Amino acid sequence: YDALVEVWNGVPWFSPVWRRGPRLAFLHHVHGQMWDQILPAPLAWMGRALETRFAPPFYRRTLVLTPSDATREELLELGFRAQRVQAIPNGVDPSFSPGGTRAEFPLVLAVGRLAPVKRFEALVDAAVVARTRVPGMQLHIVGTGPMESALRQQIAAAGAEEYVHLLGRVEHDDLIALYRRAWVVSSASLAEGWGLTLTEGAACGTPAVATDIRGHHSSVFDGSTGILVPVEGLGDAIADVLEDHALRSRLGVAAQARAATLTWDRVAHDMLGALAAEARRS
Repeated sequence: YDALVEVWNGVPWFSPVWRRGPRLAFLHHVHGQMWDQILPAPLAWMGRALETRFAPPFYRRTLVLTPSDATREELLELGFRAQRVQAIPNGVDPSFSPGGTRAEFPLVLAVGRLAPVKRFEALVDAAVVARTRVPGMQLHIVGTGPMESALRQQIAAAGAEEYVHLLGRVEHDDLIALYRRAWVVSSASLAEGWGLTLTEGAACGTPAVATDIRGHHSSVFDGSTGILVPVEGLGDAIADVLEDHALRSRLGVAAQARAATLTWDRVAHDMLGALAAEARRS
């Protein structure tokens, strides 16, 4: 092979040790607190230490690509060299586009794997809060994962089965239709490298109300294409946007315009350009 692209997803492959030709590493995000959510304490400590202390020195000379300025900042804090870390924002598939009509009731949509890091339990709590101010509101959650059973129990315990619905996995065209019908797309995630579902919604003209975390700062421009708040304020923020038609419309227009600039062709061009530069450098 002529070049190598290493995808570093939590556990690195240490390609700088065994590959001397043109190469780059792609790192979506730093796992941070996620280690504690997915592993017992001793293993979580090992994973965190590997990612933040032991592995980074091996990659000081490697060009590292990441989808957001937020993750780039985290990598610099871990000791990566600023000139060797490049942020290339994610794209949005052109199939995500405006169309159809909005739901006749205030519809909040959330999409993602039902995993601890996504904090769907916090989003359910937020829906309960928002429902007290917006009686007709519904929350539809698309996705499957290990938290599904616990979420169903939580929804039942809150008496929210009438307005919080777990839709499971849906087909691509049905997902687009949901984005187009939703009034708001939301995420309570603890950590993201980007927040792709929020920009997919944006491409359909649907603004975001999400947690104020580093990764979401890249996918949502707070106050312009959506609203970012601490997780404890998510319910009231959702209600604020659902109640204010002018605000929701302004956010949706700006979100769609920004999403139109995010293309996968541009991502491919920039990534291949980075790899070509590394080949010339070699």
